[in-house]
Amino acid sequence: MRAVNPVIRGFAPDPSVIRVGDWYHLATSSFEWFPTIPLFRSRDLASWEPAGAVDTAVPGRSLLGVPDSGGIWAPALSHADGVFWVVYSVVRSVGTRFFDLTTYVSITDDVTGPWSEPVRVPGHGFDPSLLHHDGRHYLLNLQNDSRVGGRRFDGIVLTELGVPKPGGRPDASRIHAIGPTRLLLQREELVEGPKITAKDGWFYLLLAQGGTGVEHGVLVARSRSLTGPYEVDAVPLLTTRDDRGVPLQKAGHGELVQAPSGAWFLSHLASRPLETEQGPRNPLGRETAIQRVEWVDGWPRLAHGGWHPAVEIDVTDAVTVSDDAVVAAVGPSEEDMGSDGFGTVPGWPWSTLREPAGDWLDRTSRPGYVRLVGRMGPESLWQQSLLAQRLTEHHAEVEVTVEASPVTFTQSAGLVLYYNTTSYLQLHLTWAEPAGQPQAGQQWRGVGRRVLRLEHGRPEDARVVAEVDAPSGPVRLAARIDGGTARMFAGTAGGELHPVGPDLDFTDLSDDFGPRLRFTGALAGISVVDLVEGTFHADFTGWALRQTAAPQWRSAGWAAS
Repeated sequence: MRAVNPVIRGFAPDPSVIRVGDWYHLATSSFEWFPTIPLFRSRDLASWEPAGAVDTAVPGRSLLGVPDSGGIWAPALSHADGVFWVVYSVVRSVGTRFFDLTTYVSITDDVTGPWSEPVRVPGHGFDPSLLHHDGRHYLLNLQNDSRVGGRRFDGIVLTELGVPKPGGRPDASRIHAIGPTRLLLQREELVEGPKITAKDGWFYLLLAQGGTGVEHGVLVARSRSLTGPYEVDAVPLLTTRDDRGVPLQKAGHGELVQAPSGAWFLSHLASRPLETEQGPRNPLGRETAIQRVEWVDGWPRLAHGGWHPAVEIDVTDAVTVSDDAVVAAVGPSEEDMGSDGFGTVPGWPWSTLREPAGDWLDRTSRPGYVRLVGRMGPESLWQQSLLAQRLTEHHAEVEVTVEASPVTFTQSAGLVLYYNTTSYLQLHLTWAEPAGQPQAGQQWRGVGRRVLRLEHGRPEDARVVAEVDAPSGPVRLAARIDGGTARMFAGTAGGELHPVGPDLDFTDLSDDFGPRLRFTGALAGISVVDLVEGTFHADFTGWALRQTAAPQWRSAGWAAS
């Protein structure tokens, strides 16, 4: 049996994987998006299905005001004392020396939930993980020296946690730090994302190395004692920093997992770049991949040799059940999606920004439609009425039909391709003054016209790419993505589509565009804006998202959705 990487496609970075019985469980970063901490499960490491999310991860269920690429970073799953554990940081500043983070632990009996309310634990830095060993519990953390002149990545630290167990079950509400915090390892280079695996009398410390870009990698250190000293491996376990021609780039942030057969595997993040005149860009974000691992002279090594990730690997001995067992497919079926294309709303694969779906999303007022009530605009860090799905392939077609009656320029609704508040393509139905007239209060006199307005959000400022008169009645909107190019279309419901504006650079919606750190990925969705009253609404139906893998990412062992 073969697995084709990435095994979880699109925006799915920082994977943490464990095996409990016949299931592998995996968590990924969610940053500013809800659901918080998406969870997946598999019986073979090749085919993954959604398994819920840690819905309680953020106290108050709100990330309003959190900056782009802030929010939940690098959750780590574990299992001990009969329960699942997750530890993670909520980061409220990005690109500053403080990060303004808090670190939490939550537990559950069933990985699909419900999860306990989060309990705060020491947060020396981001990317925490837990080690459960000999009945004791330890918190691993990056140390951030936030002082002026301090090092942001100033070593890996270990703190023991006290976990009361009334009746034998951990009491999450009473988890607390005990004993001293110990420094395990410091390096001149950037290391983060610590994970420890105990094997054959050794403690193996896996580290994310070199940052999140093309210098990324996995470095291993080992010690006979949990508290060190740690011997650092002479070569990386995984990286592509030495060869920009490897198909999977940015490979790093790894975690080891053992199959029932005794075979070992490594989960890690990677990206599938598009080559552009500006260099490689990754609009799909960082994705989840799997590699085989063998042990050579007491060190983990990629089974195929070297340290470059393989696109296809043999996972025959990763299978946890018999061949005739049913393994669910990733994602919802066409039947699940319903006649309007919104059958699973607001559940997976749908996401919302900085808060879960609330009373601004209505599935009941008009059967066969999703109704969104407008709030803030696409550059807001606060309440956006945006419902979106991750893009998972370099070729995609998306369409939806919208019904709305905007009567002023502060109201709009339509289709959006979205990375963050500074990178988006938005085709909205809105209101405009009569052609050639400046703004002079026409909207309050009932004078004006319906238009389709295409805006391109960029870090320096948004620009209007096109504005055309909109047809009467329901309007069909569409986007076609072909590698690094996006094109928007519109037409009457059931009628022919016509281009709106020119070809646009879709790679602006990527990790690698602009001056700031960016960690997520591109999504396609619908949004509604009402900047004045928050009462304007739009109805959507006929949602369709069709994605096709580029030729180099197609395989007999995998079919694109």
